[in-house]
Amino acid sequence: VQLVESGGGLVQPGGSLRLSCTVSGFTLGSVVLNWYRQAPGKEREWVATSAGIGGSANYATSVKGRFTISRDNAQNTVYLQMNSLKPEDTAVYYCGISNYWGQGTQVIVSS
Repeated sequence: VQLVESGGGLVQPGGSLRLSCTVSGFTLGSVVLNWYRQAPGKEREWVATSAGIGGSANYATSVKGRFTISRDNAQNTVYLQMNSLKPEDTAVYYCGISNYWGQGTQVIVSS
């Protein structure tokens, strides 16, 4: 099982990024997938959960209304669309399924 995040980068406050989490080794299907983030010097923080086919998405209060999680099961990929980014969104973003995690992708929000 392998999860690979991509799509991070440097963006100005108010900008947008779309992160991708591509899963290999098994079929994404209805599996629950989580996005977490970890800022420098801080604990890892839950961001959002995709509950699978037809399932609901849940978001941390800090990102609700700005981030949207979606999935493309044909591509075995889950996306995290991040809009209206703030400097406090700066972190390494990780996707995870059960005990499997990707290597993370860096997001820096700065002017």
